[in-house]
Amino acid sequence: MVKRKTVLSSKAPQPIGPYSQAVIAGDMVYCSGQIPLDPETGLLVDGDLEAQTTRVLDNLDAVLRESDSSLDQTVKLTVFLTDLRNFDILNRVMARRFSSEPPARSVVQVAALPKGAALEMDLIALRNSAGKG
Repeated sequence: MVKRKTVLSSKAPQPIGPYSQAVIAGDMVYCSGQIPLDPETGLLVDGDLEAQTTRVLDNLDAVLRESDSSLDQTVKLTVFLTDLRNFDILNRVMARRFSSEPPARSVVQVAALPKGAALEMDLIALRNSAGKG
């Protein structure tokens, strides 16, 4: 039976509901959705979509590092945007963060996100220990 462990990183925003930042199951990490919250204040970051996308990826990376993983280990990323006209901005940031071997990805437009955020991302990643033995 695969063991399940919840993850809580102090370097990422605390959950705003009854969920874990991530769950480790075997060699996989399942990260909950992150919106562009500042981990220290719990407030949405100021700035354009590029700054907000960067914050979301930094938050996800903090959770992954707490899980013995990193953004480079991402297998599948889902992005929720409130406006698909921001698709090109999203792609610019993603190209910088995933310059080689980017993960599989879906981008979906949604009507609204928590706290009025413009985007949210969740992901699935391998743990660094996966495949070692």
